[in-house]
Formats: sequence, C-alpha cells, structure tokens
Amino acid sequence: MNRLQSKYNTELVPQLMKQLGKKNVMELPKLEKIVISVTTSDAVGNPKLLNGVVDELTAITGQKAVITKAKKAISNFKLRKGIPLGVRVTLRKEKMWAFIDKLANLTLPRVRDFRGLPNRGFDGRGNYNMGLKEQIVFPEINYDKVEKVRGLNITICTSAKNDADGKALLEALGMPFRK
Repeated sequence: MNRLQSKYNTELVPQLMKQLGKKNVMELPKLEKIVISVTTSDAVGNPKLLNGVVDELTAITGQKAVITKAKKAISNFKLRKGIPLGVRVTLRKEKMWAFIDKLANLTLPRVRDFRGLPNRGFDGRGNYNMGLKEQIVFPEINYDKVEKVRGLNITICTSAKNDADGKALLEALGMPFRK
C-alpha cells in the first residue's frame, strides 16, 4: 500500500469525517481516477512526434500511454477524422496514489513562480482540472532528451458531490491551494 493511501486510511478519514460532518465512512469523498493528457497540434503534420510524448508520459506515470485520435474533421485546422492528435493515461488504484503523492510533494514545488493551485479548477461536482506548462518539472524527465517542451492537463476525479467536499479531500491529501 502506498504511503499516502495508508495515511488517508488511518489519519485523514477520521479528520475528514469530523471536518465535513459525515456520520458514515462511505459518505466521504474518495479519489476515483487521475487522467493525464497531452494534445499537440504538431502531430497533424507529423504523427510520429507522438511516440516521444508517449514515452515521456509512460515515464512520468509508470503506465503505458494511449494515443487519442480526432473525432471530427475541421478543415480550418487541416484536421481529418481519425488523425492522431494526443496522448492520454488514466491512472487508478496504486499508480493513482503514487502519482498524486509525487505531484503534491515533488512536482508542484518545482514549478517556477508557483504560488498555489487556483480554486477555479473545480467543475461543480468535486473534480479538479489543472494544467502544467512544461513536462520537465517531473523528476523522471531527462531535460537533455526532451525534443520540445509541452504542457499537459491533469484531471483528478473524486467521488465528491460538490466542490467543497472535493477541495477538502485534495487539501487533506496535500495539494497546495491558494489561500
């Protein structure tokens, strides 16, 4: 069991029950999955660029990344249906806990001019979206082997019913929000 997951089960569950006023452990919000995605417009002209992005996301998450394809054709962007556009990884269970621990304690403090995560990233149902401008803040990425600095989107899906419960869960897990 991961360090953060065991801390959640032993220390954070009673603390969250008291903080949120829940009577039953099953009412508490839990992490369900984390989705990390990278979409690049360069892949329209050269789809082989995505192989490097797949390798980087695989190194960051420890799980094989999947190439995503365009759903619709948009002529203004020279985009046809089925062209590879991006890369996505969905993390669950052990790898999800390891990733959120690494994100909160190692990666976010390495971001330049970081003042905390904005509160506006919640979607109304307790899920949180955030973007990173460069993948080189992750310790697994070798800066010398990076072809191009790309951003990535991270979606943290929780079982919370509202944003307040989702934020309480993420703050308890160590995510640094702005005050």
